[in-house]
Amino acid sequence: MTSKTAAPPPPDKLQPPPQFVPKVNKVTAGDIAAALKAGVSDFRAHPFMSGFFGLFYAVFGILFVWCLVWLGAIWMIIPAAVGFPLVAPFAAAGLYEMSRRRQRGESFSWSGILTVAADQRNRELGWMAFVTLFIFWVWIYQVRLWLAILLKDASFSDFDGFMNTVFFTPQGWAFLAVGTCVGAFLSAVLFSVTVVAMPMLLDRETNFVSAMITSIRVVTENPLVMLGWAAIISAAMLVSLVPAFLGLIFTLPILGHTTWHLYRRAVPPVEG
Repeated sequence: MTSKTAAPPPPDKLQPPPQFVPKVNKVTAGDIAAALKAGVSDFRAHPFMSGFFGLFYAVFGILFVWCLVWLGAIWMIIPAAVGFPLVAPFAAAGLYEMSRRRQRGESFSWSGILTVAADQRNRELGWMAFVTLFIFWVWIYQVRLWLAILLKDASFSDFDGFMNTVFFTPQGWAFLAVGTCVGAFLSAVLFSVTVVAMPMLLDRETNFVSAMITSIRVVTENPLVMLGWAAIISAAMLVSLVPAFLGLIFTLPILGHTTWHLYRRAVPPVEG
């Protein structure tokens, strides 16, 4: 005769730990102004190191456009230039780290800042880079799609011909209208999922999904203020592209430092 005994309950350690959900603060226009002031202060404290990131980004943009001209992909110059700022949040990782260490009163060197992305290999910053580059790829692909649909009968062998087709024909106006709407949507999506996600991944142990969700919550709980911040970023970045991308030497560092300080105001630090 065998006896039956109830199976013991599973130990607590087998239960998945609860996920920590960061709180999200209310953000005001005053927070944006204070973050901008702190961002400018960070840039002035380390202008050469900060400017290096802007210079690298600008040179990469110039080379990118030059490659398009060399390859004969004239149609890609405008969408690539307009979509290029979409990858700025990842490019500013070193700037976030500079502001983080300066806020903590820690010293830092060129090597420590330049290798910040590599130092995050055990975290999930790489996944956020993938999200950023994927949305940029979608942007370029949809431009090519609408180009084929709306300008299929147009022919342009040089940049002037492309500009004339886009700005002085009904098909070109339709192309601009559709491209602007789709681009605005993609920019809104990317802004929502990255505005605080990138600095958050540098600041604390978390996964990229939680960071994106927190970023979306910051935007949805502060829609008007964050819309204003998005408008500031868009205007500054687009104006910076006019002088052959060179304006990015100054605007990218300031906006990167400001983003860090805005993140600290929007997401309270981890307790304990």
